[in-house]
Amino acid sequence: MGQNKEYYTFATCMKVTEHIANAKSPIVSLEILPPTKGKSIESIYNHLDPLMEFNPAFINVTYHRAEQVYKKRADGSFERVEIRKRPGTVGICAALMNKYKVEAIPHLICGGFSKEETENALIDLHFLGVKNVLALRGDAAANEKFFTPHPNGHRYAEDLVRQVISLNKGSYIEEDIMDGVKTDFCIGVAGYPEKHFEAPNMDTDIYYLKRKIEFGADYVTTQMFFDNKHYYNYLDRCKEHGVTVPIMPGLKPLSTKKQLTMIPSIFNVEVPVDLYNEMMKAKTEADCDKIGTEWLLEQCRDLLKNNAQVLHFYTLGKPNIIYNVLKELF
Repeated sequence: MGQNKEYYTFATCMKVTEHIANAKSPIVSLEILPPTKGKSIESIYNHLDPLMEFNPAFINVTYHRAEQVYKKRADGSFERVEIRKRPGTVGICAALMNKYKVEAIPHLICGGFSKEETENALIDLHFLGVKNVLALRGDAAANEKFFTPHPNGHRYAEDLVRQVISLNKGSYIEEDIMDGVKTDFCIGVAGYPEKHFEAPNMDTDIYYLKRKIEFGADYVTTQMFFDNKHYYNYLDRCKEHGVTVPIMPGLKPLSTKKQLTMIPSIFNVEVPVDLYNEMMKAKTEADCDKIGTEWLLEQCRDLLKNNAQVLHFYTLGKPNIIYNVLKELF
C-alpha cells in the first residue's frame, strides 16, 4: 500500500459500516480540524496530500462552537460578541469529497447549536451526498465550568442521535412537513476507553454508550489512548454490556514534552510511565518525534495483531509521524 501513489479511488457515498464490512484488510481513517478563520483550505490539502498515499477510507472533520469574547468599544465599555474561530466544517467535507473522492465525516455537536441549526446542517449534508456523521455532545464553552446546552438544543449526544434518526425517517421539526424526504445517515458516537471524565465509573459510562446505540448509533470511535490495554479492556467491558457495533481505536502521536502534561489535562487520558520516561530523556525535537513514532508504530502493530479493523488517527499537528508509521505498516 505504501508504494501506491494514487489517491483513493473507491466510489464515494458509502457508510462507515459498509466500509468496515466490505474491507479485505485493515482500514485507515484520519481526523482533521478546520483552519482558523482567515486561513486557506490549502493548509488542509498540504496536511492531507502525503497521507492520501495510504488510501484512507474516510476523513473526520471536527466542528467547533462559537466562543463569547468581549471587545472594547470606543467609549471604553465592553461588548460581548460571539466569534466562531474555526468555521467551515460542511464546506471542507464537500471539498475533500470532491478533491480526494473520499468519504468525509462531519462532527455534529450539541454545544452552541439549536435543533433547527442542526437540522439545517443535516439537510445541507444530505444534499452534498454525505452519508456519515459523528454525533457528539461537545465540550463546555470556554467561559463555563460545566456544559450548558443551547436553550433550544440538546443536552446529550443521545438526543442528537435521536434527531438524526428522526430525519432518517423523514420526520422534521416542523410538524406540517408531510412526506418529508428521508435521509440515510450512518451515525458514529464517541467512546472512552479510560472513561469520560464526568462519568462516575466505567459501567455508567458504557451504560450511556449503549443508550446511544439503542437510539440508533451505528459505530463508535474512541478517545485517544497510549496504552492498548485500555482499549482491549474497553472492548471486553462493552461486550459484557451487549455493545456489538464496531469500536474503532483512536490514535494520536505524542511528540513533545509539553504534551506529557497537556494531553492528560485536556483529554483525561494516561501517559504510560515508559513513554513518559523515554520522552523526558529526549534532547531535541527530532528525538521526541522518533520516540513518538516508535511508540505509535508499536501500538498499531499490536492492534493489527489483535484484529483491529480500523486504525483511526488524530492527525492534528504531526502528519509526518503518521506518514512514517503508515509507511512501516503498509
